[in-house]
Amino acid sequence: MTSFPFGLEPLGEGHERASFNCGEEALDRYFQTQVTQDIRRRIANCFVAVEAATGYIAAYYTLSATSVPLVDLPPEDAKRLPRYPTVPAVRIGRLAVDRRFQRRGLGEAMLADATARAVKADIAAFMLAVDAKNDQAVAFYRRYDFRAIASQPRTLFLPLGTAQKALLKKPSIKRK
Repeated sequence: MTSFPFGLEPLGEGHERASFNCGEEALDRYFQTQVTQDIRRRIANCFVAVEAATGYIAAYYTLSATSVPLVDLPPEDAKRLPRYPTVPAVRIGRLAVDRRFQRRGLGEAMLADATARAVKADIAAFMLAVDAKNDQAVAFYRRYDFRAIASQPRTLFLPLGTAQKALLKKPSIKRK
């Protein structure tokens, strides 16, 4: 398992967010101006990868609870589930890597960490759901077998059982 020169920790007041730049304005703006409000309101949690040598935030992702209508899942997934109207899920609302740190496998490591947190959570969920912001993000998640939800092609999902097998063997980041 590869190790990265980053530590992973919950976003805190001591983290400098203003210089974060992933190249996607909406993700940068959210991280710089809104994420702490969402944390305070218990809408989402945010985790950051911090470069050990510099203290720079290299990447972040957010997690929150969600549900997906059962009818939006492919029949092969839906038939194995109880006939509740919705299926519980963990949503990765945002995942971004600063431009200075892209192309190092950090996005994959962050996705693996999010998967590990969802699998270990005390509250049960059937899947990870993600909101892909653009075609590049859709392609990133599809590499890990995420599939589109029928009614929303940029909302992708991966059953946690599948995610656990595929992603938890990937590069790790040391948690603080």
